[in-house]
Amino acid sequence: MTKSNRVRIIGGVWRSRLLAFPDVPGLRPTPDRVRETLFNWLGQVMDGKICLDLFSGSGALGFEALSRGARRVVMVERDAKVAHALRTNAANLSAENCELVTTDALKLLDLETRRFDVIFVDPPYDSHLLPRVLPRLLARLSDGGMVYAESDSALEVGPEWQVWRSGSAGQVHYYLLRKAC
Repeated sequence: MTKSNRVRIIGGVWRSRLLAFPDVPGLRPTPDRVRETLFNWLGQVMDGKICLDLFSGSGALGFEALSRGARRVVMVERDAKVAHALRTNAANLSAENCELVTTDALKLLDLETRRFDVIFVDPPYDSHLLPRVLPRLLARLSDGGMVYAESDSALEVGPEWQVWRSGSAGQVHYYLLRKAC
């Protein structure tokens, strides 16, 4: 792994710790500035939250949530090489409340029955998976739960979603969604 295949945790107990990830096409960590904005929106402290990190990749979002006090983060990654790096990072951080599931995110959503307070959805940009994933998340959200979605273009959400916050940085468009009332 080269120096560029590292991302820094920006807040919480693991602040400044580095996460290494393999060079895999389409894997691009959420930029620091975007993560900082996201966690400002969510509240700096994630105490007691149960999170789902679909398309985990570098694990930057999930480990950031754990660093800020999330009770549990379920990370989903189908690429074995990337999952191995996530396992190594979790071990290096002693992240006992990190659950790694090596499978396809859509398959997991079809089988998963738990509800989550925060769901991070940052699929590879060229996959066009967001329109297929978002409807499946409604049943997985706890009352008052939020979905963070990231895309390389403006996102059009269905009437079942309310855009609570949104922003962009360069080519990154990001949203915090909740169920529409």
